[in-house]
Amino acid sequence: MIPIIPIAVLPAPTLEGSGLAAPPPLALYVHWPWCVKKCPYCDFNSHESRSEVDEPAYLAALIADLDAALPRIWNRPVGSIFIGGGTPSLMRTETAEQLLAAIRMRVPLHPGAEVTLEANPGTAEAAKFAAFRAAGVNRLSIGVQSFDDAKLLSLGRIHDSAEARRAIDMALAHFERVNLDLMYALPGQTLAQAERDIATAVGAGVTHISAYHLTLEPNTPFHHAPPPLPDDDLAADMQDRVEATLDAAGFRQYETSAFARPAGGTDSRCRHNLNYWTFGDYLGIGAGAHSKLSDHDSIWREARHRNPRAYLEGALRGDFISTRQDIARADLGGEFMMNALRLNDGFPLPLFTERTGLPLAAIEESALAARRDGLLEMVDGHMRPTPRGRRFLNRLLAGFL
Repeated sequence: MIPIIPIAVLPAPTLEGSGLAAPPPLALYVHWPWCVKKCPYCDFNSHESRSEVDEPAYLAALIADLDAALPRIWNRPVGSIFIGGGTPSLMRTETAEQLLAAIRMRVPLHPGAEVTLEANPGTAEAAKFAAFRAAGVNRLSIGVQSFDDAKLLSLGRIHDSAEARRAIDMALAHFERVNLDLMYALPGQTLAQAERDIATAVGAGVTHISAYHLTLEPNTPFHHAPPPLPDDDLAADMQDRVEATLDAAGFRQYETSAFARPAGGTDSRCRHNLNYWTFGDYLGIGAGAHSKLSDHDSIWREARHRNPRAYLEGALRGDFISTRQDIARADLGGEFMMNALRLNDGFPLPLFTERTGLPLAAIEESALAARRDGLLEMVDGHMRPTPRGRRFLNRLLAGFL
């Protein structure tokens, strides 16, 4: 049995006032809001491009957005860049080249900084993978979702399984680090079909797989007219089988939906997402992008104008931010825990004070209650969810909010 160490016997750092000793690590997110077709389950800020996108105008807006944000992140090194969407692989390769060149000119990047671009498996996009790699992208995330043609059709995807396999092969020819997004508990899906999907993903040769339970998000077509989905028991069986298959293949689950397999002795986990889960800072530029930023006195969130047209119109006025809100001191502990407890290994105790400016006493009562419920444990100076806590994560997190 793993020994449980009471919080009270561990050194609990304290910090007078509400400031941070130093800002946390910084990441950069860039949003590309367009896609070929909006999927019926998607609640991201994505918009069908019914006409040709004015890429030069959007690129100019992104650069102006970054310029306007520089005083808030001045001279802070960036550890990762994530270009998400939408479908950023739709952008012309020269746009990607100019975007990354502009970023490198304006912010210091850590040596070997992770640069991820999201891609769909369409053949036209896959043909650009080599150029994206040459532009500075070093990690590709491919939205496969399923290898079953009937399931892809039910999800509204515009690629088929053959295109997905070709795209993966092309990606691996140019990138050492490739992630596959896969979903289970799909409309009409059987356990055997879910097993085939995850087995195909494992056999593809990638080092990272994100496996998500399909959820019906508000304000999506699937939410308004739900398709026939597996019941809760079958969905739980699928989750167990997905996790067991990945574990047997050497993929370590390090976050609720993320699995990484070391390659050549290197860590294949997504550094950008790890920064989110450990309550690091991130600057988001582009339509609808969100940021969480810190200085010595405060921690705040801000969001860009969501609609691409409103964002572009705002750029002409130098007006990018639609909302800005300081995170109240009373809410910081809950926000930290909501992120950090997604990680299977949890977090080292000093990180709580380092990232929030609060003493551990701020969460002690909730942590003790979660431990009594068998949802949380202390191991080697880390606070982490138990296997039961990972299975009932929403219940665990609710105790800290």
